[in-house]
Amino acid sequence: MINNKPSLKVQKLIKTSREVIKDSALGNGAIVAANTDKPYYPREASNYRWVWPRDASFICVAADYLDIPIQRPFFKWLYEKPVDFKREKLLYTNYATNGRIGSMGKAIQIDQMGTVLWAIYFHYKENLKEALEFKDLIERLANGICAIWNKRHFSVHTVDLWEEYHRHTSVTMENNFTYSLAACAKGLFLANEIIPNFLWKKTALEMRERIEEAYSKKDGYFYRNHGKISDPNIDASLLGLVWPFEIYEANDKRAFNTVKKMEEKIVIDGGVHRYQFDYFDSEGSAQEGGGAWPVLNFWMSIYWAIQKDRRKALKYYNWVIDKVDKYEGYLPEQIFDDFRVGLYPLVWSHAMFIIASHYLGYIR
Repeated sequence: MINNKPSLKVQKLIKTSREVIKDSALGNGAIVAANTDKPYYPREASNYRWVWPRDASFICVAADYLDIPIQRPFFKWLYEKPVDFKREKLLYTNYATNGRIGSMGKAIQIDQMGTVLWAIYFHYKENLKEALEFKDLIERLANGICAIWNKRHFSVHTVDLWEEYHRHTSVTMENNFTYSLAACAKGLFLANEIIPNFLWKKTALEMRERIEEAYSKKDGYFYRNHGKISDPNIDASLLGLVWPFEIYEANDKRAFNTVKKMEEKIVIDGGVHRYQFDYFDSEGSAQEGGGAWPVLNFWMSIYWAIQKDRRKALKYYNWVIDKVDKYEGYLPEQIFDDFRVGLYPLVWSHAMFIIASHYLGYIR
């Protein structure tokens, strides 16, 4: 018998997540990755009071499930505030809350633009005509993606969602991050549903073809980066091929094989790590290696919930829930099995918890 009633611990964490998500939305519409102004934010934690459009997009979707009305103010902020966005039609890694270029400089994380389009569509999916309030934003995002796409790869260097600049794409190598293509393709398909546009759909189809090419028949999984030189490192971000970007069904053999490879290589003692040989721990030294990311455990839970394997979905979900006491009842960026604590609360972690809770039937 399926029990859709959440435990008291989960109920409490849903309440906490509601508070954290509300606190991430500022008066001017900005949505920050972590609100350092709040008394619950530890002094020892790094400053994440920046706007990452990707994080904010997932937060908007989680807020939709909780009926927290932060989406329209954020879309308005995004249209008006980010430096050079109107002129260049590109979003950079992160921004200060007043729209100035943030801590990471002018690196292009192109997946963020597709993810924002997904969040806009999700918010207005019951009545797409209402999305036309942000017609100019949708067109700026979609046209910006298309403007730097040359049928097989982007015409500028891009960075993936893990924002490691030494691994940026190379125009010479004609390579693409598979996750980034999935985000952009899905965003363009959805934008085309709101405002029919031949170029957007054509570009999305070209991107989907490139994603197909990223699957290695020899190795039996999707490469995270594919081109003249490919990167075979197993990467958990490729869960995005199934959810939320729906390039493949959860039971597609290639997607399934890729997830099984993740479980073999980057799930360690139940915790999902970003990729093989990840050393980022947000604490400075990075000598001990990266931890498991709650965002990814919840992402894996969503995948298995879509697969209708509730047992596995709960396994990944509860692995995080069982560890929240160490973080004063909040969800961190990473979970370590040693002395390290890291940054908490990370709003993206709370957002993914809410979304996973929905897929498990705990939130309608």
